[in-house]
Amino acid sequence: MGFTAFFSEMGVGNFIMILIAFFLLYLAIKKEYEPMLMMTIAFGMLLTNLPGAGLFHEELFAGGHVHWAEFVNGAGLLDYLYLGVKLGIYPCLIFVGVGAMTDFGPLIANPKSFLLGAAAQIGIFATFIGAYAMGFTPEQAGSIGIIGGADGPTAIFLTARLAPELLGPIAVAAYSYMALVPVIQPPIMKLLTSKQEREIKMSQLRPVTKKEKILFPIIIASIISLLLPDAAPLIGCLMLGNLMKECGVVDRLSKTVQNELMNIVVIFLGLTVGATATAETFLKLETIKIIVMGVVAFGVATACGVLFAKLMNLFLKDGNKINPLIGSAGVSAVPMAARVSQKVGQECNPSNFLLMHAMGPNVAGVVGSAVAAGLLLSFLG
Repeated sequence: MGFTAFFSEMGVGNFIMILIAFFLLYLAIKKEYEPMLMMTIAFGMLLTNLPGAGLFHEELFAGGHVHWAEFVNGAGLLDYLYLGVKLGIYPCLIFVGVGAMTDFGPLIANPKSFLLGAAAQIGIFATFIGAYAMGFTPEQAGSIGIIGGADGPTAIFLTARLAPELLGPIAVAAYSYMALVPVIQPPIMKLLTSKQEREIKMSQLRPVTKKEKILFPIIIASIISLLLPDAAPLIGCLMLGNLMKECGVVDRLSKTVQNELMNIVVIFLGLTVGATATAETFLKLETIKIIVMGVVAFGVATACGVLFAKLMNLFLKDGNKINPLIGSAGVSAVPMAARVSQKVGQECNPSNFLLMHAMGPNVAGVVGSAVAAGLLLSFLG
């Protein structure tokens, strides 16, 4: 019986991990912290730490490689499902669904939003430098830094390639901070802006034509993939999903990737990422460092977006000023970060409507985090 294993030295670690899994299930179900993925990650963590269950075997993926010959000796269910993470399949499929649910209209209408989305990615590279200075390898530091992009699938995609041994802690940190956007961002936004800046009203965005929306994903996928081939899997899938939505001739496919495909992949992704959070890999000092560096990454990304918006205002005329609050939406937690910008703005001026303006940097952040992952992969992979 598995109960007897809890009394061994390794069993204590399993017991602690099961308690952590219970806590994450509580956050997902009771507090609704990113429940779709947090719940499945927590349940995968529970399953992998049940002694004797044999659902996941770390040795099959030791050294960052898939040991195919060992699969015939009794691989578990989660071992087979984990191949979708290891081979980069699940994050890319999720990006197809994300693209189909994303409206790039605000970004097309205000191209300056691209700069705000790019500025927020500074948090990724600043944290990469900080993690490397703390003793992590370059590959591990890159995987920790990507947490600052507030994009769970991108973090999983990059970590599975560069530092699979950190996949569990990084996934938990990434999705936890995505859920805590309304808690983490407002104090930073208010600290870096004056009341007068938060009250800035922005002019209405111009209408975007259907032709522009159709051409945008084609052009972006082509340019970024040619400039940075390592970003092609994520950017290509993101823009494919968006083209399905905007072209208007494949509604069935668009609805499928938004719903059925997305839901199925989320289940497999969450379970298998949670399965990597074994006691041997999770209960280390490194995990605490990752949690701390993750919130630093997120905070720096938010601050850089706000400060860059303020910098842009120095070169803009009074009628074209940008409300610095929308710079915080440059992280790719869509649409939560944009809603936070709207909420903080309306606290100062109830007649101020920033949501559509904030969606520009927000969707630019999705593209920016994928590009940042491609850069890190090209240099470190």
